Amino acid sequence: MSTTAPHPAPTQAPDPLEPTRAVVLPGIRPESAQVTELRERVRRVLASSTSHAALTQHDEDEVYDAGLYQALAQEGLIRLETVPGGRGPSHVSQTTVLEELGAGATSVAVSIVVQYMGVELLHRYGNEEQQRAYLEPLLAGQARMSFCLSEPGGGTDVARAMRTTATRLPGGGYRLDGAKKWIGGASTADFLIVLARTSDEHRAAIDGITMFVVPRSTPGISSTPIDTMGIRALEQADLVFDDVRIGEDAVLGEPERGFRHVLATLNGERLNGAAVALGIARGALSHAVGHAGSRQAFGRDIGAFQALQHALVDASLRVESAGLLLANAAEQSDAATGGANETLSALAKLAASEAATTVTDTGMRVMGGWGFLRQGAMQRYFRDARLYTFAPLTDEMIRNAIGEKHLGLPRSY
Repeated sequence: MSTTAPHPAPTQAPDPLEPTRAVVLPGIRPESAQVTELRERVRRVLASSTSHAALTQHDEDEVYDAGLYQALAQEGLIRLETVPGGRGPSHVSQTTVLEELGAGATSVAVSIVVQYMGVELLHRYGNEEQQRAYLEPLLAGQARMSFCLSEPGGGTDVARAMRTTATRLPGGGYRLDGAKKWIGGASTADFLIVLARTSDEHRAAIDGITMFVVPRSTPGISSTPIDTMGIRALEQADLVFDDVRIGEDAVLGEPERGFRHVLATLNGERLNGAAVALGIARGALSHAVGHAGSRQAFGRDIGAFQALQHALVDASLRVESAGLLLANAAEQSDAATGGANETLSALAKLAASEAATTVTDTGMRVMGGWGFLRQGAMQRYFRDARLYTFAPLTDEMIRNAIGEKHLGLPRSY
């Protein structure tokens, strides 16, 4: 195991729009040669396919960087180890890719969290025809998907609050009606994975919900963009399903058990969300340290002032602690034979979320007005980090789960 591989923010040539160049921070996490090589692959794609100016422009224009997504797919970074009908992607590989992307192209990283979830669901539950029609194009970067679960009237308790329905038709197939909210990339996705209630018998529980895979071009589907504070280069949208007709072949997995299928993949989504949050924290720290080492005040670098040094050391402590937790959680989840270590993954997600929000706040304070500059990276990190205080599950609900499952406390909800 190597312990010397650096974990820098993606490095590029100096950019006149970027007031501070990120420094390369030394990596102290134990890491295999395979993981180090995978990091380097992601960095090479970032260096050749984007720049600070491009990231800023995509964020300002609220336009997804489809070119970067294609470049990542061509490098095999969507597919990873996945073999349809065989092996699936490893948690270690997914979190490595997403951490590197989080340190630079955050909106693309968030979109790939969704793509990885689609890979997991189609790999686990898709039949041969569905894997050929949807999984293979997804792995090759020839298609993108959106995951449609959350609704206007339901947040954490989404199963009980679900009002989207799929009604069986007399001649076969289903009629899909309802609305979904906060759906990333829904307007430009090639297909959707949609959760809808197919039975009221279990409304008080999580059964009676079926998962469907639906081409985005199916008549009756419309979307409206939502103007968000962060992750602006990945559109969030409201979706409406109005008399959408789909066949029996649209059912993904077992009817009535779609929500259970999704719950079985949430460990991976927690890990992947943690990886993006960790990347954001690491990228922000790299920029803050770079600024502290180059900005002069009172005749010396501001990084020489003890109060500022201590703030940056505390930020580094959060980044490295979250990184070690995440690496352990991903390795344990890959090695688990009786199920993933969900408590370890929950701890990693919480640590990474707190690192992202705390370190980006520190970065804004260290950089002062330069952090406030719209053309700079710090304010984008600061905005983007807030996503992972409530996605894929709120930090409060994660604390509830840790209290119950790890500390043995009474259930609090």
